[in-house]
Amino acid sequence: MSIPDFIKHIPKVDRLYQRLSVLPQTQTIPRPVMIQTIRKELDILRQDVLHGKKQAEDITEPIIVQSMIKKLIQTMQPNLRPVINATGVIVHTNLGRSILPPEVISHMASVAGHYSNLEYDLDKGKRGQRYSLVESLICSLTGAESATVVNNNAGAVLLALNTIASGKAVIVSRGELVEIGGSFRIPDIMALSGAQLIEVGTTNRTHFHDYQNAITPETGLLLKVHQSNYAITGFSASVSLKEMVTLGKEHQIPVMNDLGSGSLVDFSEIGLKQEPNVQNIVSSGVDIATFSGDKLLGGPQAGIIVGQKKLVTAIRKNPMARALRIDKLTLAALEAILRLYQNPKTVFEKIPTLTYILRQPEDILLCANQFIESMQQAQLKFVDIEIVKTISRIGGGALPEQELPTYCISFVSDHITPDQMDQFFRSYQTPVIGRIEDDRYLLDFRTIGSDESEIIADGIKDLQWAYPKDGN
Repeated sequence: MSIPDFIKHIPKVDRLYQRLSVLPQTQTIPRPVMIQTIRKELDILRQDVLHGKKQAEDITEPIIVQSMIKKLIQTMQPNLRPVINATGVIVHTNLGRSILPPEVISHMASVAGHYSNLEYDLDKGKRGQRYSLVESLICSLTGAESATVVNNNAGAVLLALNTIASGKAVIVSRGELVEIGGSFRIPDIMALSGAQLIEVGTTNRTHFHDYQNAITPETGLLLKVHQSNYAITGFSASVSLKEMVTLGKEHQIPVMNDLGSGSLVDFSEIGLKQEPNVQNIVSSGVDIATFSGDKLLGGPQAGIIVGQKKLVTAIRKNPMARALRIDKLTLAALEAILRLYQNPKTVFEKIPTLTYILRQPEDILLCANQFIESMQQAQLKFVDIEIVKTISRIGGGALPEQELPTYCISFVSDHITPDQMDQFFRSYQTPVIGRIEDDRYLLDFRTIGSDESEIIADGIKDLQWAYPKDGN
C-alpha cells in the first residue's frame, strides 16, 4: 500500500494542543483528556488517509481543529444523561424505566448530601438494620407479615429460591418459564440458586393434578411466575394461586409467586386490563412474593420480597443478601415512593409512571395541537408535520396486551429519511428518542413532558440545517 505524500500535513499533537487549549470551548478541559483525545483522533485520521477515506483537502489544520473541538466537547459530556422519551413506551427498559417524582428526588438529594441513619437505630443508639427503614411501610401497604428489599427483582427471586429451596425440587408450570429482557430466564436463575427445576403441564395448559402428581418428599417449593410480558390465549388453562396455596398447605410446602412488575393499585378500576395486585396476592395466603420497584410501582430499581416472617427472616440472613443489598439512595427513593402510596387519592397525579398510564387521549391531542400551532411560525421548508392517532404501550414487561390510545407528531420529508431523522434526534444536544412506523418518524406525546416540547421544536428547526435540500 502506497502512503500518500499529504499525510505529512497532519499536525503534531503538541501543535494541536497549543491551538485548542486557548479556545473558549475547551479551556476547562483537563490537559490529560485533551492529549489523549487528540492522539486518538489523529490515529483514526491517519488510518483514514492510508485507506483512502480522506484526501488532502480533508486534513487541513482548520478542518482538523473544528473536528477536534467537537470531539473534545463530546468527550466531556456525561455518558449517562437525560433523554426525551418520545417512544410512547411508558416504562421503557432501555431509557431508565420509571421517572421519579420531585418529592422522591428531593429526599434522595437530602440523604445523599448528608450523613444518614442508614444502619443506625436512633432510638436505641446502636447499630440498626437498613431494611427496617422501609419494612413497615411495605407491610402496611401490602398487608404482608414481613418484608425485605434487594437490588432488583431478579436478585429477589434468586435469593428467595436459594434460601427456601437450595438442593430441593421446585415445581413450575411450563407455561410460566419466562424470559425477560437481558436474557434473564427462570430456568437459569433457578439453576444458579441451587434448586432443581421440575416442569409440569404443557406450554398452554397446566392443571391442578399436574402439580399434585409432581410432589415428592424432595419437593421444597411450588413456584408461580406471572406471565407479565406475554399472554397465552385460546385453548389454555392454568392453576390459580389460591389453588396452589391450598395444595401447598396440604403438603406443608411453601408457595412463592414472582409477580415481575407488581402493582399497588388496581388498574381495572381505571378501565385497564387486570394486573396482579400485590395486596391481593398477599391475602391469598402465599408464603413469599417478589416484585420490582421500578416498573408499575414507579420507583427506583429494587426487588421487594414480602411474605411470612420466618421465611423473610431466613432470606435476610442468607449471606447472599449482602451481595444483593441496596444502597442508601435507593432506600431513600423507595421510602419516598411508598409514602406517596399512602394517599390513594393523589397517587396517580404524584407518580409519573401512573400519570402517563392514566393520561387521556384528549389531553394528549391538545398538547400535540399546541405543538403544531407553535411550529407554524417556524416556516418549515423541507419537513411536513401532522398529527396521527396510534397507540402507546405500558412497557417494562407489564400488561402486554394493553393498548393505550395516543396521538403522535408525524414527520415526513421528500429528502430526509426516517432513519436520518432518528439518527439526528438521537445525537441532539438533549437526545430525543422517537420511533419509526409506516415509514414515518413519530414522536408520541403521551411520554413527552410539558417542559420538553420546546427542545423538540428547536430540534426540528435544526434538522433542516443538518439536511439542507440541494445545498439550500
